[in-house]
Amino acid sequence: MKVFLDTIGCRLNQSEIERIGSQFRKEGHELVESAQEADLVVVNTCTVTSAAASDSRQKIRQAGRNPRADIVVTGCWATMEPDAASALSGVSHVVKNDAKDSIAALYPGQRLPGYDLEPLARQPLPGLHARTRAFIKAQDGCDNFCTYCITRIARGQSRSQSVQEVLEDIRSAAAGGVKEIVLSGVQLGSWGQEFDPPLHLRELIRIILAETEIPRVRLSSVEPWNLDETFFALWQDPRLCRHFHLPLQTGVAATLKRMVRNTTPEDYRQLVKLIRGMIPQAGITTDILVGFPGETEDDFAESLAFVNEMRFAAGHVFPFSPRAGTAAARMNNQVPPAVRKQRARVMRQALTLSNREFLQRFIGESMDVLWESADALGPDGWQMHGLTDNYIRVTAVSPELRQNQINRVTLVEIDGDGMRARIKKEPKRT
Repeated sequence: MKVFLDTIGCRLNQSEIERIGSQFRKEGHELVESAQEADLVVVNTCTVTSAAASDSRQKIRQAGRNPRADIVVTGCWATMEPDAASALSGVSHVVKNDAKDSIAALYPGQRLPGYDLEPLARQPLPGLHARTRAFIKAQDGCDNFCTYCITRIARGQSRSQSVQEVLEDIRSAAAGGVKEIVLSGVQLGSWGQEFDPPLHLRELIRIILAETEIPRVRLSSVEPWNLDETFFALWQDPRLCRHFHLPLQTGVAATLKRMVRNTTPEDYRQLVKLIRGMIPQAGITTDILVGFPGETEDDFAESLAFVNEMRFAAGHVFPFSPRAGTAAARMNNQVPPAVRKQRARVMRQALTLSNREFLQRFIGESMDVLWESADALGPDGWQMHGLTDNYIRVTAVSPELRQNQINRVTLVEIDGDGMRARIKKEPKRT
């Protein structure tokens, strides 16, 4: 059977769809590049914002244009609104988050012999999902009670993958040729806390570095608490990517308290100072939520000033989206949608400026880039696209394709929200 896999939203969703792909391969099915050539389409949905929920429905409708295909819908939107998902044309199954690992079992094929003894290499998904990075699920669920967030309801309580499960996924990815893994989770920093005895994310990272040879290890979003000098001291190992995505949401202490975030602007400021002191070229990115209920013009100005002070390398800005079932949706003093939209535009402009200032620091620097994709350029060859370890997007011209190679480059100039570079010539071996 031909299977097409699609996903919306976070890196955890990406890691899960890769795992689902592996399960279908083990059943002997073929993964294909588009819904139109598939017998089965699996859509892993998101509901973190109303826009994400809308995108999820659109993906399902697009899949429904192939009348031959069964459609399986899973993920957070499907978990929160299973009846709405079932009502969409072509949907044959709605699988909630706690059962998504069983999707492939709904379509048993001619299972590949011996796979239980020798796991298959974790290959990149075909089509738009082909990547030189693998997203590794280390944790799921959340025990925090952020008043604006639907994810805790959709994903349930925090639970951690075992060390062995994580290592097996990484080794499988490495066997498939992947050069970088991204540890992913809803609340990644809580990994291991429910174990007996409890463990910290630093222990998992130490084990990964000691027991695998994967060239690059990157973290997805990590909440800005329970991180200290002993954690960041691990970054003496050059295999750890110097990029930290630390969701701030707002620079106003009173608003953070109403959001039930376990931090304050001062705590966040000190954390950023610690990282930059220990890892000077680190890229620090963030999430900002504007227009939270009760946010005044003065509050927004204070948050904007804090964001400017932090000099983020980049960030995502979200206008507040009331989600049914969350405390914030029931709060008084809701900010009008037009005001939320305008504040988001101003905040994005601030982050665009700080991104440019961050990139400016690296003009003339030499850094390693993992190439992910290429565009045909003509007689000069290919235009390669890749990432530095501190999350600078880089383009460079190459006479040959270099996907999934790590090369030393000189960063030459700013190009949009990334940089142009020259690939350094490697010395000839004698």
